[in-house]
Amino acid sequence: MIQKSPIDKIIAPVSRFIHLEYTSGIVLLISVIIAITWANSTYHEFYEHLWHINFSIGFDEFVLSHPLHIWINDGLMAVFFFVIGLELKREFMEGELSSLSKAALPMSAALGGMLVPALIYFTINKGTDADHGWGIPMATDIAFALALLSMASKHIPTSVKVFLSALAVADDLGAVLVIAFFYTEQIHFLPLMIAGCFLTALIVGNLMGIRNSTFYLIIGFGVWVGFLLSGVHATIAGVLVAFTIPAVTKINEHIYSENLRKLSYDFEVDIPEKGSLITDKQNKTIQEVKTLSMAAETPLQTIEHGLHPWVAFGIMPLFALSNAGIVIGADFFSSIINPVSIGVAAGLLIGKFVGILLFCWIMIKFGWATLPEHATWKHIIGVSLLAGIGFTMSLFISGLAFKNPIFMDQAKYGILIASVIAGIMGTIVLKKVSKSS
Repeated sequence: MIQKSPIDKIIAPVSRFIHLEYTSGIVLLISVIIAITWANSTYHEFYEHLWHINFSIGFDEFVLSHPLHIWINDGLMAVFFFVIGLELKREFMEGELSSLSKAALPMSAALGGMLVPALIYFTINKGTDADHGWGIPMATDIAFALALLSMASKHIPTSVKVFLSALAVADDLGAVLVIAFFYTEQIHFLPLMIAGCFLTALIVGNLMGIRNSTFYLIIGFGVWVGFLLSGVHATIAGVLVAFTIPAVTKINEHIYSENLRKLSYDFEVDIPEKGSLITDKQNKTIQEVKTLSMAAETPLQTIEHGLHPWVAFGIMPLFALSNAGIVIGADFFSSIINPVSIGVAAGLLIGKFVGILLFCWIMIKFGWATLPEHATWKHIIGVSLLAGIGFTMSLFISGLAFKNPIFMDQAKYGILIASVIAGIMGTIVLKKVSKSS
């Protein structure tokens, strides 16, 4: 047993909290509450001013200068999309989207959960200046949805959680494509070509067997800068760079296991009789174990595992803090009666529910897919409701869809209301299903 130092005993509860399934959703919710409280307090002017403070990086003529909220939305969120790209690649290689039989139901559900909400929003806002916001209700916030699913009951089948995760990943892919093709205003081809050269270098590096994370980080930064200057949203660079990260091991699992047993034996036979220090031979063995273990890991999974806490507990809460500051005045309820708020709320609440449920029913009715193992239609209903929580990605797309601050605020109203109602209804349904089963 590993001996725990005083600092380990202090950190252990924090570490356990971080690794709980619903922790990131709780932290995100706290950030939203702080943002709304802050924006409606006597310090609201400081809140608005803070995100518009200008920051510059570079030297001489090569300087990038943007307000703080742009660095968050276009810079830090590129890391968020990078992790999404890693998840997509992993799922397509060996996860729930790796075969047609596995992917059929969640991919179809995601498609229905994107098309129907977009159609509802566009129908309500057709012919207005706000009709470009049809992409806002298309996305599901995986952190919130999985957090509520985990808190709803411990007895929900694992297959239901897997289905929601796969649906959300496919949903993210759809959102990335929508951003790339429909929310890119003007393209400057020279920076895009330079970004393409950097991206090609990453692909070549992968093919040559380069596994050093620093290489992909430095060259990937060049891809991001190129996209930032090209007009194509910089977060797309994150997804593309993620797809160049190696996802294979350098050593077979059986060979790794065999060598590890041998090294473990070498370490054991050289244990000193006295003293707390290890021998030089043991130290060499430990280094060999480290080298062997690095060869048995895939850079993709290593990077994803390393970045996940930073994204879940740093980038996403900061994004929520800077974007969720909705001012709730005395006329709040009357101010939400507008096409944008109604379109977004209806798209997330009704569109997501109907789209996911309808497309699942069609796939199963015609024998093209089956329900997840041990899952019932009531579970699918609960998941379809939870998918109406569109918070992070919906807020992000609203910032791309609208330049008019009035439309942006109206979209935020719709996102907030729909996400709260969808979360409550989905949790209630899943709790009832668990009690009756």
